Amino acid sequence: MAAFRFGVQLSKAVSAAAWRDTARRIEGLGYSTLFIPDHFDDQYGPLVALTVAAEATTTLRIGSLVFGNDYRHPVVLAKEVATLDLFSAGRVEFGLGAGWLTSDYEQAGIPSERPGHRISTMAESLAVMKSLWSTGEATFRGEHYQVSGAIGFPRPVQRPYPPIIIGGGGERVLGIAAREADIVGVNPNLAAGRIGTEVLETTTAEYYHQRVGWIRQAAGPRFEQLELQCLTFFVQIVPNREKATAQLAAMMSVTSDKVDGSPIALIGTTDQIIETLRERREVFGFSYVVVHEAELDAFAPVVAALAGT
Repeated sequence: MAAFRFGVQLSKAVSAAAWRDTARRIEGLGYSTLFIPDHFDDQYGPLVALTVAAEATTTLRIGSLVFGNDYRHPVVLAKEVATLDLFSAGRVEFGLGAGWLTSDYEQAGIPSERPGHRISTMAESLAVMKSLWSTGEATFRGEHYQVSGAIGFPRPVQRPYPPIIIGGGGERVLGIAAREADIVGVNPNLAAGRIGTEVLETTTAEYYHQRVGWIRQAAGPRFEQLELQCLTFFVQIVPNREKATAQLAAMMSVTSDKVDGSPIALIGTTDQIIETLRERREVFGFSYVVVHEAELDAFAPVVAALAGT
């Protein structure tokens, strides 16, 4: 099994100084990675924010969960990511997604194609970027991109390219992740384009078992080399696990066992959560766990106990 790693996802801070301080705190508490999403709402611009976080730290890895492919041409994004990897001395983890949040497309006036079209576009984009990073050039003729003699400069420090993260909740995108990525994020199904009850219905243990099965089948022999990542949404360090779980279940209109078994939820004492994570690594293979900024201090004892083990 892969050793445990932990990341923190955050979007902004009250000031530039606070952003730097938070990055240093994340690093000091033993987290592996600082992540930022890529949306058009109230968040910092990912590439600049990640650059500043890298400059403020020495070992902390940085990345986006995940860059929205439809907002960024692969030749442009490949250059930006390679430059960031160079300037951070090889600390980038490159997350790429097909795009899903309807409001992003509406705000920016970008056409929102059907999910299958967006996934195909993402796969072509990744092929272009991999070529630029690994060979220093790219010529590509696809359905969505035509690239002629593009130059891959600078080259990333990490070879052949930074670790690639692709996540999703559907079979096709997880199949691409299983074959092309180094880190696979196993997520709820976001095809609805918003967070609602239909998304929550796909967060149960049964759905996650199915998704890991898809990844295993698509990856074949390389499955053992993959790192499986889980982004959490409900993390509560509390003395009474049963009470907190029941309260969350009532809020979500589901049973307590549905919450208790869902990989997106971690509820209980520090020791209970440590045991839960060990069990989930055994059952699902999740070794890379991401929490949000609100939980980073309370969750730090879990990180101290498990990181690297």
